[in-house]
Amino acid sequence: MTALSRFAKFAWGVLALNVLVILWGAVVSATGSGAGCGENWPLCNGAVVPAAERTDTLIEYAHRLTSGLALLAVIALAVWAFRAHPAGSRVRRAAFVSFVFIIVESLLGASLVLFGWTAMDTSVIRVFMQPVHMLNTLLLLGAILLTARWASGGEAVQLSGQGGRVWLLGGGLLGAMLMSASGAVISLGDLLAGSLGEGYNDLVALLVQLRLGHPAIAIAVGLYIIWAAFRPEATPTPPARRFAYLTVGAVVAQWLVGFVNVALRVPLWTQILHLLLADALWLALVLWSAAALARSAARQPAGAPRSAAAAD
Repeated sequence: MTALSRFAKFAWGVLALNVLVILWGAVVSATGSGAGCGENWPLCNGAVVPAAERTDTLIEYAHRLTSGLALLAVIALAVWAFRAHPAGSRVRRAAFVSFVFIIVESLLGASLVLFGWTAMDTSVIRVFMQPVHMLNTLLLLGAILLTARWASGGEAVQLSGQGGRVWLLGGGLLGAMLMSASGAVISLGDLLAGSLGEGYNDLVALLVQLRLGHPAIAIAVGLYIIWAAFRPEATPTPPARRFAYLTVGAVVAQWLVGFVNVALRVPLWTQILHLLLADALWLALVLWSAAALARSAARQPAGAPRSAAAAD
């Protein structure tokens, strides 16, 4: 196996950093600490280094610092990709897309703070922004993952000549995005209902009533992914099969933790674990899709029996 280049190692590190930032962001949301720095951005309570008098300020400020580090890391990744790889390189393209999504991610985070869509805010726009922020986060992680994979020697993706394989895997990706978006909305409802007690408004009451929607979506999407993982056209190569089985494992683990999360009335630790597994499921699904839609896979017709050469 070829040793990873310094750039590839850096790309994998940037991916890990962004996952950690996302998990800490969930701590900010779950603890209602989003307003810990007031409606100031990028400053915190009007200062570069705020007075550490409140826990919510420390939590939010730590998120600001790590988010800034993630932003700089992705910018460095894009600059390095353009310096180290030739024009037209798929690594360059993936790194540029990562740069675009980290900028959007930063703007979304800033808007939440500047417009006061944090803490116990119960506006409709906040309910809309939650899934938008989550979807952008998934796209950001996917772009960084592809940058790292392709920099590590991963094969290029080719959509033409793949037949129904594109739609089969695309359905799984869209389903996973819908599942995560619904989870972001329900998580917000749990926070507001638990913090406001009997004082919440009709919008929060609606979010509480929608709680059963997320598990239903998670079960439906999970079953679809499991079904697809055992379809020959979705797993045309050994790498695709390995990533497909990894995705199935993430689905099952996500179901189990989701059940525990509800049974224990969404404590912080299960919320973070639930999000970690959601990110793992998404990353595994992206790896599976990239492997199944690789150029070499296009030479094997969708639905064709697996050849002996393609056997594990």
